[in-house]
Amino acid sequence: MALKYSATSVFMPEFTLEQTCALLKKYGYDGLELRVRYYTGDPKAPPSPWGRHVTDVSPDNVSARAGEIKAVLAAHGLALASFASNASATQLDVVKKLAEGAAATGCPLVRIGAPRGYQGDVNYFVLYDEAVSAYKKVLEITRANGVRCLIEIHGGTIFVSASFAYRLLSNFDPADIGVIYDPQNMVADGYETTPMALDLLGDYLAHLHIGGHKCVPGKPDANGTVPWSYPACRLEEGRYNYPQLLAELHKRRYAGFISVEDFDSERTPEQRLADAMAYLRKIDPSRA
Repeated sequence: MALKYSATSVFMPEFTLEQTCALLKKYGYDGLELRVRYYTGDPKAPPSPWGRHVTDVSPDNVSARAGEIKAVLAAHGLALASFASNASATQLDVVKKLAEGAAATGCPLVRIGAPRGYQGDVNYFVLYDEAVSAYKKVLEITRANGVRCLIEIHGGTIFVSASFAYRLLSNFDPADIGVIYDPQNMVADGYETTPMALDLLGDYLAHLHIGGHKCVPGKPDANGTVPWSYPACRLEEGRYNYPQLLAELHKRRYAGFISVEDFDSERTPEQRLADAMAYLRKIDPSRA
């Protein structure tokens, strides 16, 4: 079974949907992870990953644009892998719009964040109980629309690792909720041995984000303590072992998407798409 690759439009803010899909097709991708978020800033602001996007797909307009989205994807032979939303599990009105939009576009997965992140000021167990309660309500909405909810392994959340994600997910049926396994986030926080992490997640593994991050030492402080930063880089230059990951996914017959999420601003989005696919073709055992 060949592994499938998508890329998130979050790092391609300057392109129209047509341009985005044309680039994905050009470099051999199989699908698109579509950013579906609100933007309320200056409509003339320069496009940026976390700001204005030329596509401007939002929870309010995604259902109305479903025909357009499906037609553009079909014209380029691409699947719609997931919605990259930033909605919280307590924003049930937004969750409903996203779930209805996903159903209308044929998108199987929608990322929904926990009610609050972890900053150290509120005890983890309080945040955990809050999240379990909130996701119960989210799943009533997503299930009714035939859509699967996703949580993402990410720094600053209550699921920074596979085991923390599993603790939350285990309250629910994997048919209703899954995880975005995000190795690049775990370079800085939450890394666990890849085969063991995948064993633990099992049927909850629904989607992946991949990108490169280095570990760069800074100047020691007065006590000699070295601070570290984790800047973005090419996949092959980063700390995470992607050949091992792809070998494990191939062995386990993983059928979901592996989505490139590259925020290395030293290269253009087109260069990032090209570089990632060139490397992935070299290390992907399913394409050998």
